[in-house]
Amino acid sequence: MSVQIHIPTPLRVYSGKQNTVNVHASTVGEALDALVSEHPELKKHLYSEEGKLRSFVNVYLNDEDIRYLPEKDATKIGDSDALSIIPSIAGGCLFYS
Repeated sequence: MSVQIHIPTPLRVYSGKQNTVNVHASTVGEALDALVSEHPELKKHLYSEEGKLRSFVNVYLNDEDIRYLPEKDATKIGDSDALSIIPSIAGGCLFYS
């Protein structure tokens, strides 16, 4: 199966400036492995040194956060599916008036 992975703007510098990358895989985990195999610089931004997906990196299969799917990264994917990598955004400032 071929799946399209949407790359967020801050990480595109590590994916050859591509906003989407197509990989061949049958599960979410295989797709992410194929992505970092094709673009090794992404690995340190997506995974911890223990090989776990970083807590601030969210991966969606279509509109579903994979953390809440029963099979998580072992979830099967099809040709019409798309993965999106969404980094969490934190910060800001307190505004007093």
